[in-house]
Amino acid sequence: MDILIIGGSGHVSGTLASAAVAAGHNVWVVTRGQRPLPPGVTGLVADRNQAGALEAVVAASHRVWNLVVDCIGFGPAHALQDIALFRKRAAQLVFISTDFVYDPLRRRFPQGEQHAEYVQDDSDASKYGHQKRLAEIALAEGDTGTMAWTVFRPCHIYGPTSELGCLPFHGRDAKLIDKLRAGEALKLVGGGHFLQQPILAGDLALAILSAAGNPLARNRVYNAAGPDIIESREYYRIVARALGVGLKVEEVPVADALAAHPEMAPFLCHRIYSLDEMKSAGLSAPATPIAEGLRLHTEGLLARRYR
Repeated sequence: MDILIIGGSGHVSGTLASAAVAAGHNVWVVTRGQRPLPPGVTGLVADRNQAGALEAVVAASHRVWNLVVDCIGFGPAHALQDIALFRKRAAQLVFISTDFVYDPLRRRFPQGEQHAEYVQDDSDASKYGHQKRLAEIALAEGDTGTMAWTVFRPCHIYGPTSELGCLPFHGRDAKLIDKLRAGEALKLVGGGHFLQQPILAGDLALAILSAAGNPLARNRVYNAAGPDIIESREYYRIVARALGVGLKVEEVPVADALAAHPEMAPFLCHRIYSLDEMKSAGLSAPATPIAEGLRLHTEGLLARRYR
């Protein structure tokens, strides 16, 4: 296939680009040209937020793609930009959304794609999820012509191209390995009791690629979560075991954390998802056990930064 990725040098987009190249696809990526690109891709340089920039490089490419994946879309303006640019230039568009579209106070367990309650405001706590939800709506209600669209709502995405950490105050914590090795207690809200279903970036990439050309994935929305449901503190315990050290936890009361940091609300809830829709469509369901995935993540960071 011919695949265009909007993004291409980030955590998810870079992993997707590498997976697509490894699978034998022809891959183009659009970035701002500020970071190295994965081997084997064709780079296009544009800032999508600069008026006309993305439109110019897409038009100059004179390409029609089997699949376009927007890894960095945020808000309805980006979704409408995708429709305008690719409705005649792509057979299918995949838009990467987020599980933060779900209202943290009105979730189901497990949360399915149907009968969901969504965040409704642009406050600091809800802005990211609300803007992603508005983008989903713009895509679903827009005139996409013959172009199919598919939306994925991943939860916490981990893997060696990102920092470790899934919960405030140690989310994407660049110093996490150092802190664990030093025997420092980690400050976990609620003691880390919140349930999560992290997904390995490589598994998400395979799910995205499996949607391409799949008629059952046409104009559909899918949760994207890993195969294991664990407490957040178990996430950190697995990392500590991979380092050969123990885990010390200092509990931060949930009420205190929310009072001081209301923007943390989307993280401070159980994030458990049904994958029935993904499986029934025959998509590649995430399968990497969390213990194996976090071991690979930790070892990857050690190899790069802690020699």
